[in-house]
Amino acid sequence: MANESTSRGAAVRFPPPFVPLIALALGLALDRTVGPLPNPFGETVLFVLGVLALAKGLVLMALAFGLFKKTRQDPKPWTDSPELIAEGIYLWTRNPMYVSMGVLQAGVGMLLGSLWVVVLVPATWLTIYFIAIRHEEAYLEHRFGEPYREYMRTVRRWF
Repeated sequence: MANESTSRGAAVRFPPPFVPLIALALGLALDRTVGPLPNPFGETVLFVLGVLALAKGLVLMALAFGLFKKTRQDPKPWTDSPELIAEGIYLWTRNPMYVSMGVLQAGVGMLLGSLWVVVLVPATWLTIYFIAIRHEEAYLEHRFGEPYREYMRTVRRWF
């Protein structure tokens, strides 16, 4: 974990996967202390939506990890990126792992019947932006220059 401008990786100091786990715990705590949010969908619909979100999140994560494995790179953001991944799911979003973390958080929240967990997804993504994405983007722009800037112009950050 080092400085963007001199490093072997982005200056990410907190592992991003812990953010949705903290949001999950916070959402469940809010269910117990403040009370559950009203469920306008009904239990069955919420369960089905939760299963679909979980499946989508797992597929996104698997596709992203598959490309890291294919290119023999480490997905930890504080490690060196020897090449820019701009294929597969990375043509749809620059951050499929972070998108999947929020989708997985929403799916787990729905399966547990906790809409607090679901409504905390935007806070999860915002936190991940500040602790990881902005550092990763600075590192990748420094590392790859114009090819990365072109990639940023053509592929959305989120979805």
